[in-house]
Amino acid sequence: MNNQEPISNDKKTVRLPIVVAITLVAGIFLGATFFGGKPIADDVVKTSAKFKEILMYIDKSYVDKVNTDSLADYGIEKMLEKLDPHTSYLPPAEAQMAQSQLKSGFDGIGVEFNIFNDTLFVVTPLTGGPSEAVGIQSGDIILKANEVSLSGKDLNNTLVFNTLRGPRGSDVKLHIKRKGFKDVLIFNVKRDKIPTFSIDASYIMADKKTGYIKINRFSETTYDEFKQNLSQLKSQGMSQLLIDLRGNPGGYMQMATNIVDELVGGDDVIVYTKGKDKANNQSIFAGTEGIFEKGSIVVLVDEGSASAAEIVSGSLQDYDRATIVGRRTFGKGLVQAPITLSDGSELRLTISRYYIPSGRSIQKPYELGNMEGYMEEMYDREKKGELYVKDSIKNNQKLKFKTKGGRTVYGGGGITPDIFVAQDTSYYSKYLVELFSKNILREYALIYASDNKKALEKMTFNGYLNSFAVSEKMLTDLNNMAVKSGAKFSEKDYKASKAFIISQMKALVAKNIWKESTKKGLNNEFYQVVNQEDEMIKVAMGEFKNPLKLSKN
Repeated sequence: MNNQEPISNDKKTVRLPIVVAITLVAGIFLGATFFGGKPIADDVVKTSAKFKEILMYIDKSYVDKVNTDSLADYGIEKMLEKLDPHTSYLPPAEAQMAQSQLKSGFDGIGVEFNIFNDTLFVVTPLTGGPSEAVGIQSGDIILKANEVSLSGKDLNNTLVFNTLRGPRGSDVKLHIKRKGFKDVLIFNVKRDKIPTFSIDASYIMADKKTGYIKINRFSETTYDEFKQNLSQLKSQGMSQLLIDLRGNPGGYMQMATNIVDELVGGDDVIVYTKGKDKANNQSIFAGTEGIFEKGSIVVLVDEGSASAAEIVSGSLQDYDRATIVGRRTFGKGLVQAPITLSDGSELRLTISRYYIPSGRSIQKPYELGNMEGYMEEMYDREKKGELYVKDSIKNNQKLKFKTKGGRTVYGGGGITPDIFVAQDTSYYSKYLVELFSKNILREYALIYASDNKKALEKMTFNGYLNSFAVSEKMLTDLNNMAVKSGAKFSEKDYKASKAFIISQMKALVAKNIWKESTKKGLNNEFYQVVNQEDEMIKVAMGEFKNPLKLSKN
């Protein structure tokens, strides 16, 4: 082990209400004792008084009318730019929207929607939600909500969110256009709490022994979802586990450590934190008897896996409990505490660094105030070929650490996988981008599923998965729809992307027909289709057959 050791040797598990996500997250209000109850320094008081004094003079005497709240927000944002890349400020409206991302639910009408050709389509009413209860259906077009137009060039996600979400118990009058009905239909929907889920898929793979779980973020319900799905998979005969953390930006640290504790034995440290204020120095240990402490595990990661996702993958790697497959992760090892301010705005303040069992920090280097350089590091990886060639990964040789079993791992810049899988960009094309940006693929799949629902349902999903083939006529119809929607068709681009388009089309049709898993917040049918052609999953399945020589710890 490196000389960086856990702060405490007390084996009591400490649960931290802190957030380690790379994207919009929220969680706690720490109160007046957040900084250990220390008095605020005199120079800070003087500086804040100066800031207030300037705003007062501007408000009273400046020649033009200005919004002092906007000026204050701008000043705060510019001040925080001088700090690390993850300390940030959110005005009240943005803070409220961000908080819903990690909460167990939000208040609204409960629909998954798509904007296509300036039109708002219902992809599906969420199971158990108020829209499903009143009879809203997939394919419905929402024209208006409470007399607010939801069509035309001004239609965007923000307008939809602001219009359809609202306080629980409030009513919204929807004007619906439905295929087969000449007149506009009116539905009165009473908003309610809409549950959100952080696990996209959980199913037994074709070999009948591998359980697959895909986690999209670490929200306040993630551990409960994971534990429930893990138990179900085990009851179905799972003997080995594949955890997919690709593109997972992080979230609550406690959810990550709870999941690790379900998978490792013993009572050693899972993660510990160090900050300037000793009140922020904490250690979290294993100790709970987990559901799956034995049996092979493979974890999939990529450059989009960050923070809490890196705690899970890195801790399992340090314990020699899992083989990590994919590409080097983002490299975020800073902990933010979301602090709610008096006006409802929120300060995301970096309070500590976290360290995983080997003693390594996975935070990549950064310069204070250089956000642009920090984010461009991802582009530098691509330029240097790291996403395509294993030998292009340049680990800091001064930051070597040892796993429980004695294997060498590296700190200072993400989790380097045990098995590298190159990024495949061969199917990328401008035409493919247009199919997604204009929602053409999803719209075509929705129409096809609706027109062929009875015939498809007779196949059963397993029959569809194993025997259905996307026809050339379907592809021709898709391309015709794309051209009518303003997409520029290119034969060269189409050929490059064709296999990917076929896979996505088949998966999206399945998602619209078989919705049993959606009752649990899952998209199993979609992922069972696309995962058949997923190169990283193919490599992972090979690792189960030929596992690394990991410790028996």
